[in-house]
Formats: sequence, structure tokens, C-alpha cells
Amino acid sequence: MKETLKTGIHHAFKYKIPESKTVPALYPEAPEFQVMPNVLATGFLVGLIEWTCIQAINPHIDWPREQTVGTDIRVNHTAATPPGLEVTVFVKLVEVDRRRLVFDVSASDGIDHISKGKHERYIIDAAAFGKKIIEKASQKVPS
Repeated sequence: MKETLKTGIHHAFKYKIPESKTVPALYPEAPEFQVMPNVLATGFLVGLIEWTCIQAINPHIDWPREQTVGTDIRVNHTAATPPGLEVTVFVKLVEVDRRRLVFDVSASDGIDHISKGKHERYIIDAAAFGKKIIEKASQKVPS
């Protein structure tokens, strides 16, 4: 972590919604999703919020040796966004507790305010984290 990692860091990110980020594209193998509206999927909105938080803090950590992982997200999704509209995500770092980072987040599609909430991320050592994942993947899952 760099000394510049402090509360108050903020970032905005704009993203034009393509067809590939709509509800039917979320899990193409799920027939239930295939008949749902062709609008931005909440799952992809969550990813967009995470992406924006990563962009906000990467200049303030020793990236890529240090990275962040999402550990908690509490957001609403209050308006539908069809493909072609541009979503702007706003994030602000409001708490730094050692490696724990908490953000206030919100999003708009230019017509409606579509989301608001909190997102928590933890700073990890990428090599150590990767090693743990390899160890976990090699374990046999009990039947």
C-alpha cells in the first residue's frame, strides 16, 4: 500500500451497455434468464461497480503485486437500463482499516439513478492468494 491510499479517493467510470451485459447473457445456459428482459443484469452491474473501485485504488497500491478482492456488496438496482445507454459509476473510498477498504457507490444511466450502496474490498498479496487457491483446488471435496 502506498501512503496515498486514504479516504476521500473517488473515481467515475462510464461504460456503454452492450447486448452482452443483459440478463439473457448472464447465464446463457439458464432458460429462465433467456425469457427475461433485455436490460443490464444486476450481476453485470455489480461487476461494473467492482471494476470502478479497482480503477480508483490501483494507483494507490503496489499493483499488480497487491490486488483487491470484493468481500461484501450491498447495493440496490432500482431502474432498468437497455443496451446502448451509457452507465456512469461513481465510487468514493470512505473507510480504510488496514487492508479493508469500504466504498460508497452509485450509478446512473443518464436518465435514471440506477444504483446506490456500499462495497467492501480487501487488499491481498497476489502471489500468496494464488498459492492458496491452487492448494484449495487440489483438495478433494467430501461427498
